[in-house]
Amino acid sequence: MSKLSLQEQMLKAGLVNEKKLKKAKKGSKKSRVQAREAKAAVEENKAAQLERDKLLNKERDALVLTKEIRAQVKQLLNMNKIDNKHGDIKYNFTDENLVKSLYVEQETRDQLAKGILSIARYEDTYVVIPTIVAKKIAERDTETVIENDVKEEVAAEDDPYADFVVPDDLMW
Repeated sequence: MSKLSLQEQMLKAGLVNEKKLKKAKKGSKKSRVQAREAKAAVEENKAAQLERDKLLNKERDALVLTKEIRAQVKQLLNMNKIDNKHGDIKYNFTDENLVKSLYVEQETRDQLAKGILSIARYEDTYVVIPTIVAKKIAERDTETVIENDVKEEVAAEDDPYADFVVPDDLMW
């Protein structure tokens, strides 16, 4: 058998003419180019879908982390809140430039003034918690804890009233 290509054999047999042969060659090249373009488009779509999936996973993970943090804060507040049901002394504090108040007992009021205890938002109200716990909560959620830091004032060297301490928890 001769080493002629199928196209040459068909041309010799008279089954196709030159025009049809060129058209077939052009069509096969066109289909290869289209196949290559389609494959590139599929790869591009896969890459875009992978990026969207990664973004959605990050958002979902952030949402799960936020829920976990809220649950941890709620658990810390539930376990460490101090009962003030029998409080008869009104303790005023500020929350975002608003003056709020809680009724507490004398011992709780003294500890709040010294910075041993702090106040935190809990659901729709406020609770008194130990400052150590408040710091742990503040690491997780800064919005929950209302700062109750006692600021030590540095006396000036030439202050004539340095020997007189003014209490910051006066009762009127």
